[in-house]
Amino acid sequence: MIDNEALHYLDNAATTRVAPEVADAIYKTMTNHWGNPSSLYTPGVESKELLDKARNIVGRTLGAEPGQVFFTGCGSESNNIALLGAALARRSWGKKIVASGFEHPSAALPLARLAEEGFEVDFVAPGADGRLDVDALADRVDKGTILVTCMQVNNETGAKQDVTKLAARVKAANSRTAVHVDGVQAWMRVPVSLENIDSYTVSGHKIHAPKGVGALYLRRGYNIQPPYLGGGQEKGHGGGQEQGVRPGTENLPYAVGLATAARRMEKTFAARAAHVAGLNARLRAGLATLDVVLNSPEDAVSEVLNFSTMRVKSETMLHYLEQTKVYVSSGSACSRGAASHTLGAMGLEPRRIDTALRVSFCAENTEADVDALLNGLEQGLKTLAQLR
Repeated sequence: MIDNEALHYLDNAATTRVAPEVADAIYKTMTNHWGNPSSLYTPGVESKELLDKARNIVGRTLGAEPGQVFFTGCGSESNNIALLGAALARRSWGKKIVASGFEHPSAALPLARLAEEGFEVDFVAPGADGRLDVDALADRVDKGTILVTCMQVNNETGAKQDVTKLAARVKAANSRTAVHVDGVQAWMRVPVSLENIDSYTVSGHKIHAPKGVGALYLRRGYNIQPPYLGGGQEKGHGGGQEQGVRPGTENLPYAVGLATAARRMEKTFAARAAHVAGLNARLRAGLATLDVVLNSPEDAVSEVLNFSTMRVKSETMLHYLEQTKVYVSSGSACSRGAASHTLGAMGLEPRRIDTALRVSFCAENTEADVDALLNGLEQGLKTLAQLR
């Protein structure tokens, strides 16, 4: 990495290092703006003004109005609010939910809960290249479909989905169907358009803000039933913060941190894209000499590249690379070493799944990081026990 040549951190899809200017903004907010944003006296009013400013910055990066942005504790919480809230608000007229077959656990688990409660969840698997046929997904929508959800960028392969086309097709089939997009891996990596999209999720720790903060976009006038008991003072259940969508005193320092990170990433969008594309191309060229199999499609986001060695188990290679301070993952960080849900949904053979590694870049990565990885892989393939 740029400031530590001995460290080769290549797992930025799992989490990113907090940027110094983001940490500084958080510290200054903690120490200078300690008032409760809900209080009516001066320190509280000043905190509310700062919260509104942060909301405006995040909204601008999404092309949304400030009142459509709700601060949450993370992307997972945002997905839970969006999915449970949409389904609960619509169960009087329908039970069908259509979802992409490789959703992040923060979407897959709420969908499983809804299935247990009587909703019909129809998963549409991606192709072997990781791409989703959005036409096939939209074709599943009927008059009883209350919700469609899809990741914009897959967290394991980096495959991009055309959510703009999907949302338009869904609304054409049933204008009442809610459309939710998990944009955690897409935000600040690909352009975002919210046309025909009712809810959209983002997360802080993927863009150099801290863990513990995220945001949820909700289209103005869009109806959800917040799943929390404290989901709205007007209902007599508790706090009415975040317009009743997410109760609890707002985490002002982290909201400012999220906005600072978003503004920082917004300013460097083009330069980052070019830099990371170069690293991805360098890695692809090096892997071509090692006789491995790529699992990410050619047009995946440059930040993520998934491949299989076909010879050494993922965990074995991961720990071998760790000895040289090269850090990659074997899939989603939330899976904690379990077999890849995404690669399984793509229908890949077990050996390909068992030997898969995910590399994920950020702007701090260098060509030296790529070369260290390639050297480690080459040595590992020569020395580690091969699968039979």
